[in-house]
Amino acid sequence: MSSFAIQSDALTKRYGSETAVEGLDLAVRRGSVYGFLGPNGAGKTTTIRMLVTLLRPTSGSASIDGVSITDRDAVRERIGYLPETPPLYDELTGREQLQYVAGLRDIPDEVADERIDSLLDRFDLAGDADKRVSTYSKGMKQKAGIIQAILHDPAVVFLDEPTSGLDPRAARTVRNTLADLAAGDTTVFLSTHILPVVDELADTVGVLFDGDLVAEGPPEKLKRRAETGEERTLEDVFLEVTQEADFDGSGGPGAESEARR
Repeated sequence: MSSFAIQSDALTKRYGSETAVEGLDLAVRRGSVYGFLGPNGAGKTTTIRMLVTLLRPTSGSASIDGVSITDRDAVRERIGYLPETPPLYDELTGREQLQYVAGLRDIPDEVADERIDSLLDRFDLAGDADKRVSTYSKGMKQKAGIIQAILHDPAVVFLDEPTSGLDPRAARTVRNTLADLAAGDTTVFLSTHILPVVDELADTVGVLFDGDLVAEGPPEKLKRRAETGEERTLEDVFLEVTQEADFDGSGGPGAESEARR
């Protein structure tokens, strides 16, 4: 078995004459946290949607846990996915939503109930578990979405802005949970604009700009990229490498479009 949980080779997505992602090569080790950064419109969401089999690449290839993304059913068995807007049914209660997902994932009832109770407690949702999702705040929906993404103990978890709408306490719970997942050999692919979260958790950071991977490496290595003699943050590096890419003529962030997100 490969030591890489996520691999891509020249992964590309075009919409007519517009290129959303260009020749993306990834090799993400098992049990690691990969921080995927980029400005709005860089192609992050397009990349994730290709990797989770929701979007077919124009060219190139990728595999998840050793399985080609062309085998959609097998890949989906191995992954958990939290999009920017969690897929929840307003008419269900939080508990019913999670039980529904457990059924789709063929988790035995006793195991499912135990996992659901444990995760509801962890995310401070137990007291609201029997309320309809329609009554949930944005933060509560986000927590329910995270729970359903990891409920089946997937090999790889893709999270798009997981701390969006969360208060500091809930955001800390998410960070602790992601660290625990990685320690348990789950691979976490994390896209976020909250750079301190990536700096705290990520083993490797990739910066996508205008569809191209313009920088990649451990956070500390990226922060040492310029020998300025000054203490640098991941934000400093992010701004620097995207400015360099723009200056080199690869394009600018521009306005976010449906084709390039």
